[in-house]
Amino acid sequence: MSNARTPFIVRFFSATGRTGWIAIALFALLTIVAVPVCHLMFQEGDALFISTFYVTLIGKIMCYAIVAVAMDLIWGYAGVLSLAQGLFFALGGYAFGMYLMRSIGLDGVYKSHLPDFMVFLDWKAYPWFWAFTDSFVYSIFLAIAAPGLLAFVFGFFVFRSRVKGVYFAIISQAMLYAFLLLFFMNNTGFGGNNGFTDFKRILGYDITSPEMRATLFALSSATLLFALLFGRYVVTSKYGRILTAIRDAEMRVMFLGYNPLWYKLFIWTVAAIICGIAGALYVPQVGIINPSEMATANSIEIAIWAAIGGRGTLVGPAIGAFVVNLSKSWFTVAFPEYWLYFLGLLFVLVTLLLPQGLVGLYQQLRARSTR
Repeated sequence: MSNARTPFIVRFFSATGRTGWIAIALFALLTIVAVPVCHLMFQEGDALFISTFYVTLIGKIMCYAIVAVAMDLIWGYAGVLSLAQGLFFALGGYAFGMYLMRSIGLDGVYKSHLPDFMVFLDWKAYPWFWAFTDSFVYSIFLAIAAPGLLAFVFGFFVFRSRVKGVYFAIISQAMLYAFLLLFFMNNTGFGGNNGFTDFKRILGYDITSPEMRATLFALSSATLLFALLFGRYVVTSKYGRILTAIRDAEMRVMFLGYNPLWYKLFIWTVAAIICGIAGALYVPQVGIINPSEMATANSIEIAIWAAIGGRGTLVGPAIGAFVVNLSKSWFTVAFPEYWLYFLGLLFVLVTLLLPQGLVGLYQQLRARSTR
């Protein structure tokens, strides 16, 4: 049966092999069923109880893993090293954060319909771009549209100019830094350096309740799994094969009649949207969003996750996000002054000794064992 006649849904799900589906089923069982049940059905002191701290920590890391998958789509498969993924992540977070701020209502410090930072700055009304942000549906749309539109416009002009390699990384970093400075300003309507915080509710439900935390945790897991499935479908399709050909030999692909602009632009925009969705899931779980999420170091760290896990594997960067951030959680408590040294050493060792990352190491070991 040809691809043209095969239903999309069949092609989408068949892109992932049997082993992949087993891993997905086990991960879903653990994160969508087991963890929420242990968090909600057991009490503190019970052997199976999972505390709010760990639910929030793992939920946050799953959001990072979603960003890592997006990074792999553009870097691992398209060969485009972006240092702006932190910007798209933050834009999604700010978009949903605007809804969360408006949901506070009169429960703020100043008992005003305006957020506390606007009252403090003597604002009398919401800026125009806050329109409709009291709608949950619109805020989700905005978390998708804002990073997607910015990525499309930026990518169109940059890719059309055939900017690539280190030059693209530098330009994307410059865009990131420009937005960082913009969001730090108090008069832009985004809370300045403090950003958005003190959230109260989502759709009328207490944002700090165990039920809401378990729901956000499960949604983060489901989104991560969908990102992996979608990524696998894309990279195994005809489009994905052309994309990897552009990564490996762009000039040859152009001589064959393909225009790299639209192939790169599509995956670049999709990756930005995925980051925006991850940001929207991240903010209600951690309870804050501020310009520090746009820091250059954060976007560099995203690239480190992909490199450590294994570029061009999809699941590798997600694993890298878990390894690095769990290590970070432990190191920043046990040896806070040495964390950055450890991260740098880990990146150097993986680059020198494991150029294909942890997944590449696993594949090598498995190949040896089957000989």
